Amino acid sequence: MANQIEGQEQEQEELATQQRKRGIYILPNLFTTGSLFSGFYGIVAGMNQHFILGAVAVFICLIFDSLDGRVARLINAQSAFGAQYDSLADLLAFGVSPALLVYNWSLADLVQYGWHKIGWLSAFIYVACVAMRLAKFNTMPENKRYFFGLPCPAAAALVAGMVWVGSIYSLSGLGISLVSMVIVWVISFLQVSNIRFRSFKDIDLKANVRFTVLVLMMLVLVCISYRPAQVLFLLFAAYALSGPILGLYSLKNKHRKGKHENIA
Repeated sequence: MANQIEGQEQEQEELATQQRKRGIYILPNLFTTGSLFSGFYGIVAGMNQHFILGAVAVFICLIFDSLDGRVARLINAQSAFGAQYDSLADLLAFGVSPALLVYNWSLADLVQYGWHKIGWLSAFIYVACVAMRLAKFNTMPENKRYFFGLPCPAAAALVAGMVWVGSIYSLSGLGISLVSMVIVWVISFLQVSNIRFRSFKDIDLKANVRFTVLVLMMLVLVCISYRPAQVLFLLFAAYALSGPILGLYSLKNKHRKGKHENIA
């Protein structure tokens, strides 16, 4: 009888512990919900021709997305539900939202020039590639040094940055529509490719750094504050180009090594 009572008490304690843990999980999921809300707002803003607000909303999604995982690991509140919820939110925030944003800003204008379906098909290709990129990321083992394929948050930031810059300078016309279409295609391909991109997860934030590094970071923040649209677009464009450039550099080095081995 005493053993039975002890067993019931232990079960109640375990149940209470699980309930407390579930209560902790609300914090990272709130950040995920914030990302989901910002992505949905970006869609609404784009539909109402408020392209700058829609682009800013996508960048806010990046902030929330970077926080939810870190907060979950910090308070030991990781869960299967959180991982699935995060992926679904990412599909809307970094897939559907930037795709509809760039479609309403530029790709829809292709209809006026006789390109009836190419605009919305390009937007669909982007969304499909984001979905495949997320599925690929969820099924691959974690690599703290590299991403294989362009991460969808960086791809979304590049698309949103393009719309933001284009809206500031009132860019329009067939040429801009075709350029944006090509950029969307290239970004879509990079996401589902096996090209390596630095993840920067291996950087130790507690490590000592040189004073010049801090000065450089300060200058970057000042530049972003002065010209946020232009600087953010250039930063993410440089990141997107870094993968193919480093890949070509690695292939060149392998080719040189192969030549030296054959000569030897």
